[in-house]
Amino acid sequence: MVNLVNEEIIRESLKGILDPELGCNIVDLGLIYDIDIQDGHVRVAFTLTAMGCPIGPVIAQQIRETVMALPGVKSVNAELTFSPPWDPSMMSEEIREELGF
Repeated sequence: MVNLVNEEIIRESLKGILDPELGCNIVDLGLIYDIDIQDGHVRVAFTLTAMGCPIGPVIAQQIRETVMALPGVKSVNAELTFSPPWDPSMMSEEIREELGF
């Protein structure tokens, strides 16, 4: 079976997940650090805008559900990391302008 999913497809699908406080998608906010795909098994390393942010489990669940819905995905591991710590320079230029950074 040909692997139907790739990093670009996953990143595009993750743009549908919004940070509830900022109202921007998690990809353009720079919260997605890494996507690794091995034979349909996907690991998404992500972070939050702040260590104490209570939405971590919600974002992780949304990542799992969103990526699992893609063709060719067998499993999803949403891995929260704070290394390196997030900062506003990680946002897309468009989002930085929109939010006034």
